[in-house]
Amino acid sequence: MTVDRRRFLLQGAAGAVALPATVHAAPARLVAGKKMPAPDWAVMQRRLLARNAAACEAFYTKYVDARGWLKVFERWGANDGPDDAAEATNDWLVLHALGGSDRILTLAQRFWVGHLKQYTAARTLEVPIARQGMYHREFPVQMDWQHNSEGLTSFNVMGLSIPRDRKLLARTMRYADFYTGRDPTVRNYDPERRIIRSMMNGSRGPMLREATPLDWAGDPFEAGERFHMEHGETTYQQTLDHYAEYGDVVGDNPLNLQATTLGLNAYALGGGERYRRWALDYLDAWVDRAKANNDILPSHVGLDGTVGANWWRGTYGWGFSPVVPQTGKREDRNRVPRSITAFFNGTVLTGDLSYVELWRRQNARINEAGRQRDGKFEAPTMYGAQGWYGWKPGPYRSNGFEIWYFTQAPKDRVAAGEHPWVSFLEGANPGYPLKAMQADLDRIAAREKAQADDPTTPDTRLADWPLDITPASITSLIQLMTGGLHIGRPPWSPTSPNQGGVPLHCRLRYFDADRRRAGVPEDVAALVHALGDTSAEVTLVNLGKAPRTVIVQGGAWAEHRIESVTLDGAETRIGRPDFTLRLEPGCGARLKLAMRRFANRPTLAFPWGR
Repeated sequence: MTVDRRRFLLQGAAGAVALPATVHAAPARLVAGKKMPAPDWAVMQRRLLARNAAACEAFYTKYVDARGWLKVFERWGANDGPDDAAEATNDWLVLHALGGSDRILTLAQRFWVGHLKQYTAARTLEVPIARQGMYHREFPVQMDWQHNSEGLTSFNVMGLSIPRDRKLLARTMRYADFYTGRDPTVRNYDPERRIIRSMMNGSRGPMLREATPLDWAGDPFEAGERFHMEHGETTYQQTLDHYAEYGDVVGDNPLNLQATTLGLNAYALGGGERYRRWALDYLDAWVDRAKANNDILPSHVGLDGTVGANWWRGTYGWGFSPVVPQTGKREDRNRVPRSITAFFNGTVLTGDLSYVELWRRQNARINEAGRQRDGKFEAPTMYGAQGWYGWKPGPYRSNGFEIWYFTQAPKDRVAAGEHPWVSFLEGANPGYPLKAMQADLDRIAAREKAQADDPTTPDTRLADWPLDITPASITSLIQLMTGGLHIGRPPWSPTSPNQGGVPLHCRLRYFDADRRRAGVPEDVAALVHALGDTSAEVTLVNLGKAPRTVIVQGGAWAEHRIESVTLDGAETRIGRPDFTLRLEPGCGARLKLAMRRFANRPTLAFPWGR
């Protein structure tokens, strides 16, 4: 990206799209007054919302104490450290933003504050950086952004429900300023070279030396004896050996781009234009690096800001294949593809899809390096000193699903792979809504049973243990209600890795106009039937005996403009990011929306607050 192009973006435009900072048109008000027999999917959706809330509250009672502290043995480390503790309430806040109970919001907020205090008080004995606390100024003292972003999974979606919370804004701005260069006490970011100076960074600054296994693994403990190890180690020595080759951390790494989510949120919460400018400037630096590197995003940038011939090096880089101590074999751990979600931030902030198309070009370059073997095509997934390796059958399609979701281009559909939800959107899998919601109900039941059968006690469980028990199960709700992506664990598509810390990306959001809160009103259910580049279809139904008023918004941040809505054959001009629909008792409607995606600057302000 040229300097002129970058300046153009930073001045507030994206491609040919002018993004208004505010929207002034009055919202349209529509009425759905035709009776609709209660659809099975709507009944099950309301049931799933309620079951999620009840299960989460029961989990909280068992695994969180009166202070909001997680009942676990506190440790520092990438395997089972503070980031895993923070994930204990993953998806609870999105559940509330969809229409879950206010009680879930209260518990999730209480837990976030509690865990901040818990890990500020927790200290290491041997790991140097955390001897004064694992958190400093309410943020991890120093860790990589695979783990930092996982720990921010709940925090990064809080603004969906409480965008006017002053403490949320203050925390978001503080966290972001650890990386914008604004905070003079933390020199993570070099604004001249546009790099984060180490892949190990945080509230106490960057690690500018080779990392040791101790830095990653944490203090000695009874691994495999007193504690179950989710990663399979049987001794503390194996835990150390897991990180024996994790020393190459000095210099920038694309995983650091996940910090731009803090910039996006700070801007969308009202923190100011400078957060948008920083996020785009840092993203654009990596766009330039990929362009200069034959369209391949490098995994290492030196402290001088240059990409050398060894562009593939670094922990979690293209050439990172460390030995697994339990087996003695090397395992490919290239985490560069995870950084695609940071480039989504660029598109949301500018409306410019070239941030996502960069990944299509990268996939094309990797497939150009493919080869025929035994009459079948295979593509590489890794690159090192000897060239491409890590060969897998078929074309390289990592992140193909997300590329298609953002571009909505027919040419990207094949690389997205087969997915039952997409088949439903394309009209080929009508049974998917009930099947998907039943799968989430079954998952809740299975996790409730695991909770009941849990043999651990607070002094024998690590922070990653509750991750397989916390019950919130909302994948089907995100897909069916919002037409959105549930980017988290397990993989949300066949071509995508696990990932944490990603904000909600969706086509539609809802607000209860009477109760002035996020989510569908009581008794209301929503089903997105179809998505296109400039269109969406959704059914909204009121199962109750009282009228409900729902506000329908384009996108999580009001970034999509709804041009018009067709209801009962009549088209109404909208021309703004939202409209209001009154649903009479027992009534519903299928709406056809014409949309312009990514037409507006992102904001987390509620519709009545804009």
